[in-house]
Amino acid sequence: MAEFMTGLKRSTYCGDLRDANIGQEVTVCGWVQKQRDLGQLVFVDLRDRTGIVQLAFDDNTDRGIFEKAQSLRSEFVVCAKGTVRERSSKNPDIPTGNIEIDVQDLRLLSKAETTPFEIVDELNTNEELRLRYRYLDLRRRPLQKNLMIRNEICKATRDYFYENGFIEIETPMMMKSTPEGARDYLVPSRIHKGSFYALPQSPQIYKQLLMLSGYDRYIQLARCFRDEDLRADRQPEFTQIDMELSFVDVEDILEINEGLMKRIWKDVLKEDLEAPFERMSYREAMERFGSDKPDIRYGMEIQNISDLVKDSGFGVFSSAIEGGGSVRAIVAKNCADTLTRKEIDKLTEYVRGIGAKGLAFVRWLDETPACSFAKFMGEGELEAILERVDAQRGDVVLIVADKDSVTLPTLGALRGVVAKKLDIIPDTYKFLWIVDFPFFEKDEESGEWVAMHHPFTMPREECLEYLDTDPSKVIAKAYDLTLNGVELSSGSIRISDPELQQKMFRALKMTDEEIEAKFGFLVDAYKYGAPPHGGMGIGLDRITMIICGADSLRDVTAFPKVQNASELMSQCPSPVEKENLDVLGLAVVTEEE
Repeated sequence: MAEFMTGLKRSTYCGDLRDANIGQEVTVCGWVQKQRDLGQLVFVDLRDRTGIVQLAFDDNTDRGIFEKAQSLRSEFVVCAKGTVRERSSKNPDIPTGNIEIDVQDLRLLSKAETTPFEIVDELNTNEELRLRYRYLDLRRRPLQKNLMIRNEICKATRDYFYENGFIEIETPMMMKSTPEGARDYLVPSRIHKGSFYALPQSPQIYKQLLMLSGYDRYIQLARCFRDEDLRADRQPEFTQIDMELSFVDVEDILEINEGLMKRIWKDVLKEDLEAPFERMSYREAMERFGSDKPDIRYGMEIQNISDLVKDSGFGVFSSAIEGGGSVRAIVAKNCADTLTRKEIDKLTEYVRGIGAKGLAFVRWLDETPACSFAKFMGEGELEAILERVDAQRGDVVLIVADKDSVTLPTLGALRGVVAKKLDIIPDTYKFLWIVDFPFFEKDEESGEWVAMHHPFTMPREECLEYLDTDPSKVIAKAYDLTLNGVELSSGSIRISDPELQQKMFRALKMTDEEIEAKFGFLVDAYKYGAPPHGGMGIGLDRITMIICGADSLRDVTAFPKVQNASELMSQCPSPVEKENLDVLGLAVVTEEE
């Protein structure tokens, strides 16, 4: 039978007690981590979200309370009152290891069945089981620590923006479906049968309207939803540190966000970041690292060797160049003994799996380099390649030949795989702004120019003349903040001129009917005086993942979804009663039907 806490009230958390509390009477509450019955002595490790403290029961303890302590089992919930005293056998592994509580009163608040897995820090249980019992998994210290760090990041963020004159405003969770790059989650309307709300992929349109409404510094920790395939750094629902500012340009927004990162790192990690952060154009990032979110903590940069091999007898190289592509290489230093032929074969399969046709290599282990294409090389051609890429004995050169849209991202991904395999990535934080994005990108299937960003992004003024004549020359006032190879945020200066906005819609081949249907209310709003404005959205989950050193967003999200976008604990999504569908005017059609 559970007892009540009548007359008892928690006075402190378990993990907060120290030597300075010796002699004080305290009351603690929590879960039993472990009970040790030594006959004349009983020790109980009591756990709450702050840590563990030892409860002690001995010959001086009331007999009824002593027997109650003997009955305790793991995960029982108890409240204990007693006096803090010095431990005779200290535990240097925990902060409370010098003290214990000599218990005078003990209440059993709730019993527990044997849990499906042990509630301990290090656990080998498969993740699926842990997610089915997520409420138990969340009792473990690593996850509790991650969620408390997330809380600290939220507090630092809000403090920083409040101090800098921002206003926190909530935007609607049910909105009009507008194109933002991913599929919407749709909510059917009971009243307007056949019509749907969309859950926001971001508060983009509403925060722009707030700028038109005069709230010149907006901030929101906004919930966002995107129906897209999941991966380690993506969830269908996530939190975005969302902001928009009026009467600013790119430099102002970059500066305010560098200040935010400095504040978070100072408040949460007690580290001082150096600013301004490094900047790199989109084109340079792709050419050097094969990615628009490069990890710049290590080298192994991509090098173009097309001019050296364009006339070689190796058809793979020459045909790629003749087709308008290129031949490019990365050099893994001092690893010829680690990257064996077997390991290189694995890397070859990897690049084939992501779109490349194959992987050429030079492995320089012995006096003479082993080269997969040596028989096609003329006199001095291999030496010229090695000299160009600065390869020495002990190095491995990895080469991909194809069109640039394959070569660059393939080597960019391969660069990361090899760096992890060789364990050469420093444990540090390297922020990088990616700027000067192309405004348009050509769709390879249709050959049409499509927007690389949302259609409200402002082109650079000097590029406006090319909107109609040469879209490839139009550069956007857009910027991404990356950290250690992870994209943290994306943003831009917005178009505030109605005429330019209409011209941009036209450049994107949108008809008047499409413009009116998708953005009519926003277009109308811009007729009534729009300030120059811009903003960005930062992934709170991704920042937390990096700061916590977690491998997945699931480790920093309380109740995450898995690969197929389901939540194993509550087993959602789930079917609903036919009556509920009838009210909405909906019917489920099976695949056979």
